[in-house]
Amino acid sequence: MATSRLRPVWQSALVLAPLLMTLALSQARADDVRFDNTPKPVLKLPPAFGKAVPETVDDLKQIQSHVKILIDKVMPAVVNIKAAGGQGSGIIVTADGYVLTAGHVSQTPNKDCLITFPDGKEVKGKTLGWNKTIDSGMVKITAEGKYPFCEMGKSGELSKGEWCLAIGHPGGYKAGRSPPVRLGRVLTFGPAIIQTDCTLVGGDSGGPLFDMQGRVIGIHSRIDLSISKNIHVPVDTYRETWERLAKGESWMGSTAAATARLGIKADPDARDCKIAEVDPDSAAGKAGLKVDDVITKIDGKNIATFDELRAVIERHKPGDTITLLVRRGDETLTIQAILGKSNPGYQFRTNPGRERGLTRPSLTLRSDNSRILP
Repeated sequence: MATSRLRPVWQSALVLAPLLMTLALSQARADDVRFDNTPKPVLKLPPAFGKAVPETVDDLKQIQSHVKILIDKVMPAVVNIKAAGGQGSGIIVTADGYVLTAGHVSQTPNKDCLITFPDGKEVKGKTLGWNKTIDSGMVKITAEGKYPFCEMGKSGELSKGEWCLAIGHPGGYKAGRSPPVRLGRVLTFGPAIIQTDCTLVGGDSGGPLFDMQGRVIGIHSRIDLSISKNIHVPVDTYRETWERLAKGESWMGSTAAATARLGIKADPDARDCKIAEVDPDSAAGKAGLKVDDVITKIDGKNIATFDELRAVIERHKPGDTITLLVRRGDETLTIQAILGKSNPGYQFRTNPGRERGLTRPSLTLRSDNSRILP
C-alpha cells in the first residue's frame, strides 16, 4: 500500500519472492528472557533509499535487491497463529520462542494455540499477555527448541518518510504461498502508534513491520478509514510491558499508552492543516482554537498537513505546553495550549463475529477513527 504520490513510482518493485523455515512455555520474568544483544552488522542502504521517490529503473532494482536481502533474513520467523477460533500473524523475537502479535489475535491468556511457519511446519504454543489498551499481545512456543527470530528495533527512533516492510499471512496460512511482502513508508509515529502506507488486510494482524535493517519496529494492528493508512503497535511498548505480557496478564489502561491530545479534527477536503471540529472540553477548546482556523506552525516548526501536526503532538506528553501559529481569516494568532490526555486504545467485547474463518472482535474506538484488522 502506498500513498497516491508514491504508488505509481515503485509499485512494480513489490513483486518480490519470500522464503522459508522453522521455530518454545514458561512464564518468565523480563530479566530471564534471553535476548540476543550481540552487535549486528549494519546493512548499507543503496542510494535509491535516500531519494524522496525512486526516479529510475535502476533505483527500483536497487530497492528490490535490498528488500530481497531482508526477506531472506526475516522470513523464517514470520508465523501464522491460530488462537481463540481465529487466526492472524506473529513474529518470533527470541531463540526460545517468544512471539509478538496483536492482542486481538492472541486474546485470552494461557490458552492453547497453533503456530505455523512459512514452510508449513506446525508447533504448539500458549497465549500469554494482552494489553487491551494498545492491542499488544504475546505468544510462547511450548516445544523446547531453538527457533529463528528477529531483532527488535527502536520505534522511538523512527523518522517520517522512512522506508519500512510489512509481512504477514493475509487470509491465513496458505500452503505453497510465502507470506506476502509489502513495501511502504512511515507516515506518522508516536509512543502509541505507527502509521504507514503498507497495504494490510485480514490475517495480517499481529504480523511484523520492519525497518530497512530487518529489525522489528511495529506489529500490525488496525487500518484507518482508508487502507492506505495502517496502524501498527510500536515495538518499544513490548519492551516496556514485557514482564506483564510474559506473565500472561490481561489489562486495560496502561499509563505507558497515554498520549497527548489536542482535541481537533481535520478538514478532509483541505490541503493545509485546517480545523473542521474542536472538542470544547479539550486542550484546543480551552486554548481558543476555532473551526476553520489553519495551523501553520507548532513550536516554531512549519506544519503543512494534519498528519505532520499529529506526528509532532504524539511526541509530546500530556501536560506539555505547545505554541501554535494560527491563521484565522486575515489574522495571524499565536496560541498556547496545554495538551490533554488521550487513550489511544480500544475496548474489546467478547462476542467476536466471524468472516472467512477470521476473528473480527467487536470494539469501541475511543480516540481515532481506525478499524481493527480481522
